[in-house]
Amino acid sequence: MGYVVGSMDGVYGEVTAEAVRTMQKEKNLSVDGKVSPELYRTLIGRDLPISRGASTATVRRLISSSFQYVGVPYWFGGTTPRGFDCSGFTRYVFSQVGINLPRMADGQFAVGKPVATERLRPGDLVFFETYEPGPSHVGIYIGNSQFISATSSRGVVVADLFGYYWGERYIGARRVM
Repeated sequence: MGYVVGSMDGVYGEVTAEAVRTMQKEKNLSVDGKVSPELYRTLIGRDLPISRGASTATVRRLISSSFQYVGVPYWFGGTTPRGFDCSGFTRYVFSQVGINLPRMADGQFAVGKPVATERLRPGDLVFFETYEPGPSHVGIYIGNSQFISATSSRGVVVADLFGYYWGERYIGARRVM
């Protein structure tokens, strides 16, 4: 692609990082020298492949981690246990098991594999259309038609996916592990 000068050695060293930074600048992407999902999509034309078979232990750790934060208050823009918004919560919890997600709900909706409602598994991301068209709220499916998320009214809570409020706003799910 014209970004590397010299021979390839299979090492992601400073030469490679500089080539990636140059490419990021030219493509008007965030410049950090790392191959992000956005850079991969720009270069290859499709999403970065993700693991489709997370171990049961990883899913359990994810769900267990999410429950630690029940009761944490909602904080618009919040990304820490001091306060979360919905996508800050999912991003934080998934990072605890080594999975990096985009910051916003619509970005999270853009990654992973779409999942039919009848095929939901614990650990899937579930999305809702709330205050604007498209995915504006995200949570983590925990099984038995329930999910956990950071809500503006009650902070981090467990809710019924098909209950009165959420059921009519549900727009789909993505599997990222």
